[in-house]
Amino acid sequence: MVDGQYEVIDAHCHIYPEKIAHKAAQAIGDFYGEQPANGGTVKEMLQSGMQAGIDRFIVQSVATTPGQVRKINRFIAEEVSAHGEVLIGLGTLHPDSDNIEEDVQDLLSLGLKGVKLHPDIQGFKIDDYRCLKIYEICESEQLPILMHTGDSRYDFSNPNRLLPILNIYTGLTVIGAHLGGFSVWEEACKQLHALPNLVVDCSSSLGYISPERAREIILRYGTDRVLFGTDYPLHDMTKEIKMLLSLGLSEEDYRKIFSENAKRIYGLK
Repeated sequence: MVDGQYEVIDAHCHIYPEKIAHKAAQAIGDFYGEQPANGGTVKEMLQSGMQAGIDRFIVQSVATTPGQVRKINRFIAEEVSAHGEVLIGLGTLHPDSDNIEEDVQDLLSLGLKGVKLHPDIQGFKIDDYRCLKIYEICESEQLPILMHTGDSRYDFSNPNRLLPILNIYTGLTVIGAHLGGFSVWEEACKQLHALPNLVVDCSSSLGYISPERAREIILRYGTDRVLFGTDYPLHDMTKEIKMLLSLGLSEEDYRKIFSENAKRIYGLK
């Protein structure tokens, strides 16, 4: 609970088994060119989150090969089971899997609430034909996709790639991480803000753009379509909350962003 009034769900957290967590966290830091604030374990996430006032965490990881998909999904499901309602799990998929349908059914059987994709790390373009089966099945199963979006260094997940998918799979909910486009925030908002099946999170964004611009982008998407996220283990959770609170939004807007929108999208109590 933040300020004694806002329940907080961190909607963007990466977690890893303890043996590889610090190495994986450093890899995330290297991707963004900065030192991660945390080590990537569940224990560290819960400790940092408690200090920050975060109540629940939506956790996930990314399969860089098809063979990792089910192992990662079982790891996520086991951590969720071990921590009650504090953790909400997302599964991962890979477009090169031999049987995406079975991977999705396995994910569902584990009780996971959605799918995480990271085109830039997994090495595919959002509109690549290999991914269309994923979108088709997730749309049919009403599984939201949390997707890394945007990067001026690459052309895997920028708005030009996401736009046609949102227009074709109109029943699919995509959560565009990093306000819809890391390092291309304004262009992403310009191209994508009017699409009703896109939601965004504010992870790895507030520390890179001015408060005035962050507020403008959030209000243009609409506070019904923005989730709070820290991109754990990359950023300091307390600082991320303070940056969001500094934008001067209304209490109703903060309730939506901090928890209500995530509850609605993922069907949480």
